[in-house]
Amino acid sequence: MPAELITRFKDITADGAVLEVVIWKVPKPVPPSGHRYKYRAVYVVDGVRIVGFDNERGKGDHCHLDGEQVPYVFKNAEQLIEDFIAAVAARRTV
Repeated sequence: MPAELITRFKDITADGAVLEVVIWKVPKPVPPSGHRYKYRAVYVVDGVRIVGFDNERGKGDHCHLDGEQVPYVFKNAEQLIEDFIAAVAARRTV
C-alpha cells in the first residue's frame, strides 16, 4: 500500500504568519510511533516556529510549544488538527 495523503493545508495570514498541516497515512508506523500516520503541523511567526506537532523518526509523537519540545499523545488525525488549532489560538496575538 502506498502512502495516502489525508490532508494538506497551508495559509499565510494577513500578518505574515504561516500555518501548515500535512498528514499522510503510511504503510508502516514511523518508529517509535505505533500508528500509521506521518504528520507535521506548524505555526511560524517572523521565521520562528511557535507551535509544531510532528512524529519524526526516532523521536515519535511530540510537539514544540514556545521553544520547548514535549511528548504528544496522538489519537487520530481529527484530534491532531483540533489540538494544533487550540495551541495556535492560545498563542495568537490580536
